[in-house]
Amino acid sequence: MLSIADTAIIGNVTTHATESLAAVGIVGSFISMLIWVFGQIRSAISSIISQYLGANKLNEIKTLPAQAILIIVIGSIIIVLLSYPFAETIFKFYNATNLVLSYCVIYFKIRIIGFPFSLFVFAVFGVFRGLQNTFYPMVIAITGASLNIVLDYLFVYGFADIIPAMHIQGAALASVIAQVVMAILAFTLLLTKTSISLNVRFPFHSEMKTVLSMIGNLFIRTIALNVALYMATSYATSYGNTQIAAYTIGVNIWLLGAFMIDGYSSAGNILSGKLYGAKDYKNLLLLGNQLIKYGIVVGCIMTVIGGVFYNSIGRLFIKEKEVLEQFYNVFYIVLLTQPINAISFIFDGMFKGMGKMKYLRNLLLLSTGLVFVPSLLFFDYLELELTAIWITFTLWILARGFPLVYAFRKKFVPLANG
Repeated sequence: MLSIADTAIIGNVTTHATESLAAVGIVGSFISMLIWVFGQIRSAISSIISQYLGANKLNEIKTLPAQAILIIVIGSIIIVLLSYPFAETIFKFYNATNLVLSYCVIYFKIRIIGFPFSLFVFAVFGVFRGLQNTFYPMVIAITGASLNIVLDYLFVYGFADIIPAMHIQGAALASVIAQVVMAILAFTLLLTKTSISLNVRFPFHSEMKTVLSMIGNLFIRTIALNVALYMATSYATSYGNTQIAAYTIGVNIWLLGAFMIDGYSSAGNILSGKLYGAKDYKNLLLLGNQLIKYGIVVGCIMTVIGGVFYNSIGRLFIKEKEVLEQFYNVFYIVLLTQPINAISFIFDGMFKGMGKMKYLRNLLLLSTGLVFVPSLLFFDYLELELTAIWITFTLWILARGFPLVYAFRKKFVPLANG
């Protein structure tokens, strides 16, 4: 929601809207990569806590979250210090040039300040999920997203003579403030609403090796995921400012759909971990079957809604005809992928909940190396431009999702019936 709010607000500025939107898309892609790589701490913490909860051994795990959160926050600060001085070099690597490159650097140098706060929030969400509590993460997320939208509008466009219009800098500042507020709220709710302490105690918990192993597997997996996102963004940028602006709109809607289905993915994550820890394979299989149905229904609803408001959605983000034309040419593919995305992301969450990080790592490495990369090269060779990118995304999601469903049923159908 932080990125999509920036996209919608920036796309409607009166000065250099296309270049600004392109910069937000490029920087958003890079920051999303960082968050997905290092934010895997959420899944690791959630998996361990939910399995211990299912085995009625929660007291044995209470010191682990604080240790894991400390490690990931220190790591995030190091990343900020390393990336900040090389902002221009980073975005040249994404094929950004001239005004787009200048806007990328301006936006990034403010936006990256919120990175440690985002990772802290992700880690706390992992604790709440492990405890089977999705209410407080919802409150935190809605608060942050709502605040960001309000601040985006005030800071980008200005307010009377009180707040000056800050253009792309305002969008970045709004995101950082929202991330800080979310971190404060997460900290407060964790301390007041759970028995989990943030006092770091040593030596490290015996499960820290398991957590680090999970993070390592997910780290490698997410590198593969971000190779795909980097290639897509880089190719879109190389096609021109109009194409990268249209791609930015499309990918943010695609990611919004992914995170909307994340509710069911999170349910699969926390419940599968608990049921797997309790060795309740019958209900674990029932959970998987039910989530497939929910995923297909929700994905189809999102596709239908997008189809009904096909033209209106594009105009929410930008008014420039050239960008809208490019966007409308590929938006139907974004919509058609939603049911496929839903199944893939739901089972991804379930496998994380059960701690099957190695399988997820290997699957994404194979699907990226054997499906995404050659597909993008082939369809780009056919000069399909943005259509090439979205066809490739569709094939990639298919290669990621259906092996998970097959592996899940192959393992747990016999155990549930045994």
